[in-house]
Amino acid sequence: MRPPPPGSLRDEERGARVSAAPGERAGPGRGPASAASLGRGAALQHERPVRLPAPRVWQGRGWRRRSSCPGTPPLSDFLHGAMAAMFWARCFPRVWLCRTAWPGGRHYRAARCAELKRPLVIEEVAPRPVRPHEVRVDVHFCGVNFADILVCRGQYQERPHLPFTPGMEFSGTVLETGTDVSTVKEGDRVIGTSGFNGMAEECVIDQKALWQIPERVSLREAATLPISYGTAVMALEHRACTQPGETVLVTAAAGATGLAVIDLATHVLQAKVIAAAGSDEKCRLAVERGAQASVNYSQGSLKEAVRKLVGSVGVNVAIDAVGGDIFLEALRSLAWEGRIVVVGFSGGNIASVPANLLLLKNVSAMGVYYSRYKDQNFPVFSRNLSSVLQYCQEGRIRPHVGAVFKLEEVNDAFLHVTQRKSMGKVLISLK
Repeated sequence: MRPPPPGSLRDEERGARVSAAPGERAGPGRGPASAASLGRGAALQHERPVRLPAPRVWQGRGWRRRSSCPGTPPLSDFLHGAMAAMFWARCFPRVWLCRTAWPGGRHYRAARCAELKRPLVIEEVAPRPVRPHEVRVDVHFCGVNFADILVCRGQYQERPHLPFTPGMEFSGTVLETGTDVSTVKEGDRVIGTSGFNGMAEECVIDQKALWQIPERVSLREAATLPISYGTAVMALEHRACTQPGETVLVTAAAGATGLAVIDLATHVLQAKVIAAAGSDEKCRLAVERGAQASVNYSQGSLKEAVRKLVGSVGVNVAIDAVGGDIFLEALRSLAWEGRIVVVGFSGGNIASVPANLLLLKNVSAMGVYYSRYKDQNFPVFSRNLSSVLQYCQEGRIRPHVGAVFKLEEVNDAFLHVTQRKSMGKVLISLK
């Protein structure tokens, strides 16, 4: 038995009806849309909140009322094994669609975080006017980064005011420019680093945060570049000063940033790469993308595996996105005057640096908080992203897209990342 068509719902419930995206979905576990309950959408500027009835869920024989997930376990357990996956699968619905009443005019859809540690809600948002220095962009693709998940839990360095739209990077075309904008014009294809407002059909952003996409680079390919490749270039070139012929160890090697490090180190910097990942499948992908060797650190000591590959000399550079014990083993794998760069803590644990290890081998431990460069050293940030675009235009790098989800599947995309299923960049398609 099929769900009744939209017209069969009572008028007062049409705004609360949960709907699934048409066609096949790109993420895992596809099929008919599962149920979703409506979140609490906080009022935006110009919004007139309405009291929506409890959502109705299609359960095979008809529509049923459904409340929010009772007994939600603490989100602090999120990243710890199978419990995390079970929680997300049960309480973070694949489709979480909220239609909000507005006074009139055109609107666009956006993924909104109305409450921390709760599923995102798809809302229709009224556009605001652009200021003189701003640009309105028609967003085609938005990257999904681990930072987006952390900020929606309240666990990231930056904590935007609720409600907000996540999404740190996007690609699209210029719809409108402010009176003082001189860098782009209507119709230009651009990428942007948006802070946290890219997961929407439109984005209004300062002209300084936009870069034109070269002709030979697609919008989909361009959306993978700002965060993952920007971080990789900053870590390898600006911080570690990687030289041709040096050996680079990269952890979480099959993730978006890990693959970007492999791509840049191998094909641009002419370095040798040892890829470290948590499964044989991820190790195989890393080697396919350019790594000379790989290590599955779920099967034993990372330090000992690296020693078997390079001997007691060690690696010149390590780029770590995992943290915890993996960071410490990577640190102990460094050669004399080696450099380790911390770019994240996807494992959930932050290790303390044993200062004696820095002294004994004269090694350096440093970090890359990439988005901070936009405020603290914009010339370096801009030059870095321009280099990435040039590398892509010249065909020297080849970004790898692992999965593409629709906007209505944003919670599925988050689940895909937290379950460690993602290999390469995960994107949200707005078209």
